Amino acid sequence: MNRDLVAMVAGEPSGDLLASHVVAELHRAHPHLRCAGIGGERMRAAGFEAWWNSERLAVNGFAAVLPRLPELLRMRASLRRRLLSQPPGVFVGVDAPDFNLALEANLREQGIPTVHFVSPSIWAWRRERIHRIEAAVDHLLCVFPFEPALYEGTRVRATYIGHPLAEVIPRRPDAAAARGRLGLGDDAGAGVLALLPGSRAGEVRHIAPAFLDAAARMQRERGLVVLVAVAHDGLLPALRRQARAWPELQLRWVVGDSHTVLEACDLALVASGTATLECALFGRPMVIGYRLPWLSWRLMKDRGYLPWVGLPNILAGEGLVDELLQHDCEGRALAGRALALLDDAPRRERLRERFAALHEQLLRPTAALAAQAIAEAAQSGRARRGAA
Repeated sequence: MNRDLVAMVAGEPSGDLLASHVVAELHRAHPHLRCAGIGGERMRAAGFEAWWNSERLAVNGFAAVLPRLPELLRMRASLRRRLLSQPPGVFVGVDAPDFNLALEANLREQGIPTVHFVSPSIWAWRRERIHRIEAAVDHLLCVFPFEPALYEGTRVRATYIGHPLAEVIPRRPDAAAARGRLGLGDDAGAGVLALLPGSRAGEVRHIAPAFLDAAARMQRERGLVVLVAVAHDGLLPALRRQARAWPELQLRWVVGDSHTVLEACDLALVASGTATLECALFGRPMVIGYRLPWLSWRLMKDRGYLPWVGLPNILAGEGLVDELLQHDCEGRALAGRALALLDDAPRRERLRERFAALHEQLLRPTAALAAQAIAEAAQSGRARRGAA
């Protein structure tokens, strides 16, 4: 039994980013604890022992899961055997609910405490998952203030701990300093456009062409500097191949540093997901775009409960930010919306004010609160097994 082991599974780059701050805080506040499991580069940099890389869990849409399903099931079964043979003090699932909830349920049945960090978005779609969550999770760490109320009347202990990105991203970003770090000089005077086409290969394949087409149109019209935030090295070759369709487009590639890109930009085209919240926390105006494979879109389009997909809009409860989805996510439309926003200074200022209020709402000592909850769960597990 590894009583000092915190087993963790984080899916894709957004989960890796969220978990990395918690891993660092666990090592700082509880140096006897060891964190290991499935994680990415940022978690490893914080001292995490990655048995598998989290990029292997990055799958975009229902249809895209099917070819990868045998591999994912084998990985989960192998991890389950490993954890049941030497039970950890606590298991922490970081997002990735389709992978983590079944694993958490198995481990919990064997007396291993389970903590899930980031509530599945049952407020947006697939509300029936609440029953799976109740069967799998002892303590749910929520990053949005409205989420704990959703679990009232269930056995799940749900706690709002704030969003870790609100703690990490400065409330007063310094665009000039960020541009200096990127080596931008006087050529940034016309403005800086950021492209964030997603963190998964499937997203990039479907979304990047529309973003690149929009960027080419905007650069041709306004002379903008275009920064492409590349989530990790593995995505760069595909993006470069896609960009060849616009040989006149001048791009600056920035790998693994989306925060500097967002801090440096005047405006962003962003794929729906965590990046939209990051963009809002940096106070940057944006247009959200998203495309899925046709079958995934057909399966998902009528299953949502909300009129928006972007986190800034969901948290605000209104359509603050333009969203262009599926067939509407194409270069001409994206460029038109983005240029209109670039020309509308009063609207950009209103967005900054709303984004600043959102930042304050989400700001808590998130990493410390998460680390404390995880350490307490590990302690309760030790006490439970000792009594047994």
